[in-house]
Amino acid sequence: MPKYVIEREIPDAGSLTQDQVLAISQKSCSVLKNLGPQIQWIESYVTQDRIYCVYIAPNEAMVREHAKQGGFPANRVSEVKRVIDPTTAEA
Repeated sequence: MPKYVIEREIPDAGSLTQDQVLAISQKSCSVLKNLGPQIQWIESYVTQDRIYCVYIAPNEAMVREHAKQGGFPANRVSEVKRVIDPTTAEA
């Protein structure tokens, strides 16, 4: 199943309160439950003005549907083509 990185432009995302993060996470999980098991949220990284989310989904359209139903921006959706890490150097 393809993996995607979603870039969400959210001004002051790094200043979201715990309650705001909780509400966003609960909304995302609710939408995911309605969309079914084909789409999964792996994790997200919060920077000052963006949130980068990692999802597994059958296609980009489903990722964008999640964003639409959740009311989240999905400014850029990129399919992961390869994952590298320090062990990659141990060829």
